[in-house]
Amino acid sequence: MGYRAGVVGAAGFAGIELVRLLSRHPEFDLAAVTSDALAGTPIAKAYPAFTGVTDLAFSTHEDTDFSAFDVVFLAVPHKAAMGMAPDLMAAGVTVVDLSADFRLKDPAIYEKWYAPHTATDLLAQAAFGLPELTGDELAAAAERRAAGEAVLVSCAGCYPTATSLAAAPAIRAGLVDAAAPVVADAVSGVTGAGKKATERTHYCFANENLEAYGVGTHRHTPEIEQILGLEGRLVFTPHLAPLNRGLLSTVTLPLAPGAAPTTEELVELYRDFYAASPLVSVMDAGVQPRTASVAGTCRAQVGVAVHPAGMIVATGAIDNLGKGAAGQGVQCANIVFGLPETCGLEEIANPV
Repeated sequence: MGYRAGVVGAAGFAGIELVRLLSRHPEFDLAAVTSDALAGTPIAKAYPAFTGVTDLAFSTHEDTDFSAFDVVFLAVPHKAAMGMAPDLMAAGVTVVDLSADFRLKDPAIYEKWYAPHTATDLLAQAAFGLPELTGDELAAAAERRAAGEAVLVSCAGCYPTATSLAAAPAIRAGLVDAAAPVVADAVSGVTGAGKKATERTHYCFANENLEAYGVGTHRHTPEIEQILGLEGRLVFTPHLAPLNRGLLSTVTLPLAPGAAPTTEELVELYRDFYAASPLVSVMDAGVQPRTASVAGTCRAQVGVAVHPAGMIVATGAIDNLGKGAAGQGVQCANIVFGLPETCGLEEIANPV
């Protein structure tokens, strides 16, 4: 028998993607999925893709006893996870949270962008879940879990994941001007906005349309700044594209004084940086990532080039539900439970 796993908020897009991944995972046994709105409904009735795959039905959050579970994934709205995580951890359950509730280390910053935080004691101990960039935090969480402690993992958001994977190698190598702004323009598929349709995401408004939103005010800004050490220097603009899945972030980074790498040198630097990261591929010089090449997977593609205006242009493509949410949650859980980080995540995208 493997580790007993549950998903809270399993009826949403990220939640049902977790169900898809965990249903086939060789080490995590999916034993319960919750949705107050669909309680009592078989998963296969709500999502016919699961016909013949699972007989599980949704239960309510309140009526599901997770105390004997090894891990619970929280795919709930922001501000909900902070109310659920403390009780789960007190019961000895490891929590993998896909919301933003434990990503920001400073409660004052969380309050500025979201709401007052009600579980500030967990902020410091939450391991930030972006394995390629915060592997030390996850390794420490794995050690604590092996010692019998319930741990909390706060997975990075989709925009921060693609943006940070694209930018981090250049920044950490000291190639980026430490005083200049960094510009990130990112485009996401509609599933990134969640299951409930709005005037922006309803088919008739999203189809045949491309628009920026949250300009200068998007709440992923402080998360990206925290990951990359760019406090007060990030100009982040998200865009909505008429596709179901996929996210592409283009980051423009001013070169530090005296830095003059070639594109080929940057590609080699990036490949060295991600040499131990099996789910990240660095493209050849002159080749750019494509969202279609990672859709349905937990993989990321990164491209990098030198611009003659003294800039580095770095691009990152992920599936916003895969590497940007559910897949990353499973990848983090794999690490915390001492499994290969690609366990259950070996999928490749459809080639056409």
